Amino acid sequence: MSRHYDLHAHSTASDGTLTPGELVARARTRGVDVLALTDHDDVSGIAEAMQAAEAQGIELVPGIELSVTWSGMTVHIVGLHVDPACERLLDGIRRQQAFRHWRAAEIARRLEKKGIPGAAAGARGFANGPIVSRTHFARYLVAQGHADSVREVFKRYLVRGKPGYVAGDWASLEEVLDWIHAAGGLAVVAHPARYRLTATRLRRLLGEFRELGGVALEVVSGSHSRDECRYMAELAGRFELAASCGSDYHGPEQPYVELGRLQALPASCLPVWQSPAWPAARGAA
Repeated sequence: MSRHYDLHAHSTASDGTLTPGELVARARTRGVDVLALTDHDDVSGIAEAMQAAEAQGIELVPGIELSVTWSGMTVHIVGLHVDPACERLLDGIRRQQAFRHWRAAEIARRLEKKGIPGAAAGARGFANGPIVSRTHFARYLVAQGHADSVREVFKRYLVRGKPGYVAGDWASLEEVLDWIHAAGGLAVVAHPARYRLTATRLRRLLGEFRELGGVALEVVSGSHSRDECRYMAELAGRFELAASCGSDYHGPEQPYVELGRLQALPASCLPVWQSPAWPAARGAA
């Protein structure tokens, strides 16, 4: 019997709305057999998730989603099977979180300049962990009636050219892959269709990623259309990358994305859990 994988999900340790334990319990009810907890620039929820997964009888993959500044834009790299106690990874996390703290203050300053006071405290009220993200600001602005949805907030306030936009100043692709590899993990390009890159730039990103030891591409994502999944499958084959799948679940408030509700990987793909880089495959070698 095939196992059901969801290798991209968030908890209250970053910008999800379920605790790590609640996330695991929901994954169990949704038929997920293998779940990766991949909070943004944070691994503090992994211990709780591991304990819950053991109790629920599902496999928990310790992971992280790290932000990268590449070619003047932000892309996300998921690390799977990382050691959350790795000092090099933890040093990198501290660096990323320092920028997140500064960015949150700057977003609040810019929003106040545009007539929206109290955003810093408001966003913190929606954060349950150490990170205050753009999503927390978006939830606060929705609660204050400035928009009807988180998506609308991003479009009106938090993307390039809008009042609350602050450019990312993240680690480089090379640095982030070094942290993941130091932690014993394997690197995955997250939701590649979301970046709206030209075909040439996307190929350049994947080429650099592969040269730096990247292993997989998130072919199936909760934000990918069927056509996008097929295109990403073609690119995975072209760059000899394994294929990953993940909902990028953040909580029940976004019903259009659900844990485990994913399209099947195209038949041409090598699933990342069958690649030589996956821990079970390493142990069998």
